[in-house]
Amino acid sequence: MTFPVVGMVGGGQLARMTHEAGIPLGIKFKLLSDTPQDSAAQVVSEVVVGDYRDLDTLRAFARGCDVITFDHEHVPTAHLRALEADGVPVRPGPDALVHAQDKGVMRAKLDAIGVPCPRHRIVSDPEDVVRFAEEGEGFPVVLKTVRGGYDGKGVWVVRSSKEAEEPFRAGVPVLAEEKVDFARELAANIVRSPHGQAVAYPVVESIQVDGVCDTVIAPAPGLDPELAGHAQELALRIGQELGVVGHLAVELFETADGRILVNELAMRPHNSGHWTQDGAITSQFANHVRAVLDLPLGDPRPRARWTVMANVLGGDYPDMYSAYLHCMARDPQLKIHMYGKDVKPGRKVGHVNTYGDDLAEVRERAAHAAGYLRGTITE
Repeated sequence: MTFPVVGMVGGGQLARMTHEAGIPLGIKFKLLSDTPQDSAAQVVSEVVVGDYRDLDTLRAFARGCDVITFDHEHVPTAHLRALEADGVPVRPGPDALVHAQDKGVMRAKLDAIGVPCPRHRIVSDPEDVVRFAEEGEGFPVVLKTVRGGYDGKGVWVVRSSKEAEEPFRAGVPVLAEEKVDFARELAANIVRSPHGQAVAYPVVESIQVDGVCDTVIAPAPGLDPELAGHAQELALRIGQELGVVGHLAVELFETADGRILVNELAMRPHNSGHWTQDGAITSQFANHVRAVLDLPLGDPRPRARWTVMANVLGGDYPDMYSAYLHCMARDPQLKIHMYGKDVKPGRKVGHVNTYGDDLAEVRERAAHAAGYLRGTITE
C-alpha cells in the first residue's frame, strides 16, 4: 500500500493550506498551477504549470493522481466529465460542482428541493430587470453573472435600467435577485465523504466589507440554537441532494424576522472556514483531504468558546514581516497564516486567528493584528 497522490487544480491559498493539512498524514500532492509563483506552487514539491481550461493539460496532469480536487470552481464542466470517463476520481464531481459554477443551475436545483432562497430569475436585458423589480418590491435589485464571480466581482446592486446595462456586457446569462434586507450573513460549513459520512461545523457569522469577507466569528454570536441547527441540517441536506464530496460552504442571509435564505454555495475549503485551522479539533482543510480520499472524517467541534478569523488585506505597507515582532509580542496566542503573495491594495494576502472565552477581547485581538499587518494600525 503506497500513500495516495492528491491532484489539486488551482494554485491559490486554499490549495496551499490543503496541502499543509495533508503533510502530517504523509499524503502526496501534485499541483496544477497557473504560474510557479502562485501561493501553493511555492510549497508543493510537484508542480505542473498549465491551463486548467485545456483538456489535454488536465488529462496529462491527472496521470499518476489517485484523485482530483480543486481550490476553485472554474474548470469547465465538460472537461471534468471527460476525466471521469477516463476513470479518474473527481471530487467533487461535475454533477455536483456545476451548482457552484453556475448560479442559475444552483437556484433551479435549490428551488426543486425546497431550499429557501431570495426571489430570483434569469433576466434577458435591462428592460427585463425593470420587470423583475416591478414584480417584487421594486429597485434596488441584485444582478449576478451566472459564472465566474467571486469576492464581490460579477455582482451589481442596481437601481435603474440604466445601471443594469453593465452586467449584460459580459455576454453571459444574468441572474436577478431581490436585495434581501438581512440582519447579518452566516455560513454553514459541512464536509461529506463518498460513502455518505458527513460532519457539520458550528454556524459562523461572516462580516463583509466592500463585498470581501473581513471577519468570521465562530460560533455566530447570539444565534438561536434552533436556527443554528436548522442551518446545519440545511447544509447537510444540500450536500446530500447535490452529491457533494469534500467541503461545502453554504453562505446564508439571516433575516430580521428570524429566517435563513441561501445566498451562495462553494464546494471547496472556504474563507468562512479558515477559523478551523486553530479553532476546531479537525480543520476544514484536513477534513477535505480525508473526504476526497474517503477516509473517516475528523471531529469538527471547536477547541475554544470563541474563535475569530480576520483577513489580512494588502495596503500601502508591503513589508508585513517586520510587523511580526509587534504582533507576536503583543499576543503570544495569535496565529498568523500568510499566503506568500505579493502585497497589493485590497488583495487577500493572509489571515489571523484568535481564540478565547471573552468575545470582545478575541475580536479586538484579531482586528488589531490584521490592521497592524496591513499598516492601518501603527501602535
